[in-house]
Amino acid sequence: MGTRVLICDDSKIARKQLSRILPTDWNVEIEFAEDGQQALDILSSSVFDILFLDLNMPVKDGYETLEALQSFKQSPAVIVVSGDVQPKAIQRVKDMGAVAFHKKPASAEELRSLLISLGLFSVGGSEHDESSAIAIPTAAEQFTLNECLQEISNIAMGRAASVLAEMLNVFVKLPVPTVNILEVSELQMALDYSVKKDSCSAVSQGYVGSGIAFETLLIFSDSSFPDMAKLLGVTDTITRELETELLMDVSSVLVGPFMAAIGKQLNIDFSHSHPLLLGQHVKIADLINEKKATWKRTLAVEIVYEVENYQISCDLIMLFTEDSVPTLENLLSFLVEEDE
Repeated sequence: MGTRVLICDDSKIARKQLSRILPTDWNVEIEFAEDGQQALDILSSSVFDILFLDLNMPVKDGYETLEALQSFKQSPAVIVVSGDVQPKAIQRVKDMGAVAFHKKPASAEELRSLLISLGLFSVGGSEHDESSAIAIPTAAEQFTLNECLQEISNIAMGRAASVLAEMLNVFVKLPVPTVNILEVSELQMALDYSVKKDSCSAVSQGYVGSGIAFETLLIFSDSSFPDMAKLLGVTDTITRELETELLMDVSSVLVGPFMAAIGKQLNIDFSHSHPLLLGQHVKIADLINEKKATWKRTLAVEIVYEVENYQISCDLIMLFTEDSVPTLENLLSFLVEEDE
């Protein structure tokens, strides 16, 4: 019997990519789980040697899964594979029992070296029997635009959070990015829910490259300002001008690394406009009305960042123009097919 491997990730693309880069000379049997709870259900009824575990997942995330595994009499060696590369995240999973952490996207060479160093794979084994894995349809059949964009955004989100975390010595809690095509009214409802009817302030910035145009929108709940100032070491009285400086500072830290990671994955060097203060102490409805004529119907990627132990949360939203969607879809399909 070969080495039994369970790959747990909510992204179909990530599961496929990881299964494809396992050593070809490794006698391995692969199964998949879509979230932590599903992985725990599988592990409670069957023994596996290795669990590749994502962190940001619905139902039960990677941290909750690692915590639950501590009560198992027999649990697999856990290798966390995640886009969340914050130093505190890496240390946290190792403290919870993971034998290693590997950043997304992984490469075959890096993963092979890691497995050898951990003593989980030795050179000279029998060939990897891909028929033992669950059948995987072609990329064109399996992956939607939303799924591709969600996984790319997930990796970029982790890079941006790591920059902020290292700069401020904090831990940034990361969700699963949401990707939807929305009418303006639906976008307003989604944002109303995120900021919980509070007044907010927002910074926008335009990006364009290779036929793709979009706008980033960073929305801060106004209740975040006191803790934001505390984190940045600002002791002065918070004036409207100081709030604008804080907004621009945090925006550059979050949006810059995020867009650099998006561009690198898509192999596009995006040109961008200067960040603009879109609104200050306004309601979401007013913010939407400001841009209603421009947005109309949009492909929206939304990420909610929260800083642990601080009252700070902000929405980072990418709003793609309708004309960009076919180009983006073709590009993402091509990138996925390259992995075949």
